Amino acid sequence: MELTDTFGRTINYLRLSVTDRCNMRCVYCMPADGIPLLTHDDILSYEELLLVAKTAVASGIEKIRVTGGEPLVRKGIVPFLTRLAAIPGLRQLVLTTNGLYLDEMAESIRQAGVQRLNISLDSLRPETFAGITRGADLHRVLAGIDAAERAGFPLKINVVVMRGVNDGELLDFAAMTLDRSLTVRFIEYMPAIRADNWAELVMPGDAILDRIGSRFRFSPLERDASAGPARTFRIDGAAGTIGVITPVSGHFCDECNRIRVTSSGRARSCLFSDTGFDLKPLLAAGDEAGLATALRAIVARKPGRHALAEQDHTPFAMSAIGG
Repeated sequence: MELTDTFGRTINYLRLSVTDRCNMRCVYCMPADGIPLLTHDDILSYEELLLVAKTAVASGIEKIRVTGGEPLVRKGIVPFLTRLAAIPGLRQLVLTTNGLYLDEMAESIRQAGVQRLNISLDSLRPETFAGITRGADLHRVLAGIDAAERAGFPLKINVVVMRGVNDGELLDFAAMTLDRSLTVRFIEYMPAIRADNWAELVMPGDAILDRIGSRFRFSPLERDASAGPARTFRIDGAAGTIGVITPVSGHFCDECNRIRVTSSGRARSCLFSDTGFDLKPLLAAGDEAGLATALRAIVARKPGRHALAEQDHTPFAMSAIGG
């Protein structure tokens, strides 16, 4: 079975949020005073999340990315990942994390069946990192990355580039790929929470590449389907790769293949869509047929492109959606 939207795009990727809670407070992800947290009853149970996942895979989804908030803060996450990995027909199970718990959990996550990790890391300088995350410990994240490498994970490091904040570290991040077989992906700052100065923070992808090119020679790589929206390059002689994701300066909506379900059970066709479909009544009733119909309806409503460029979406906290 295949899910195809009205623009002819094959939708085979689900981003599944398991919690809205996070042990960081990144400046681009949530307001300074935080967000109202969902109650225990508001969050989907693991059984409900599994039902979403099984129905999605039966409908044509091949890849699931587990997100949060920070997914590793939810109690019982490893047994859940084990059950998720066992779904017949699921080809890829990946997880996005901020890395704070990886030092102690990387091996168990690997054994559970997670195939790849994306780790958010916006600075290699402790003070800058603490400023962006509002107090997190860089050394714990770096230890977590080391543990993930030891566990055998293919790693992608996600860097949200903010002009005047961490753009002075682009060369340092690029140099990480010289002798480590990981991918560092530079992501344009997205104004999800609509900070007043958001436009000043955006560093376009081409400017990022120009900065890296001032020191390193690199060549484009043939696009891999698993690379998602990234344009990928390799510095001459490097063990790893670099990538650039440009949601602001060059949207990639024509190739978008994803839908998402929040931890509260709301299905969305686009990160920047203000509409969605509440799956909780269907989940409470155990209505698999209705759930499959709802997922197809979400795919059918998928817009041709996001509204970010027009700046007419409602501000939101990324942690509440599973960006």
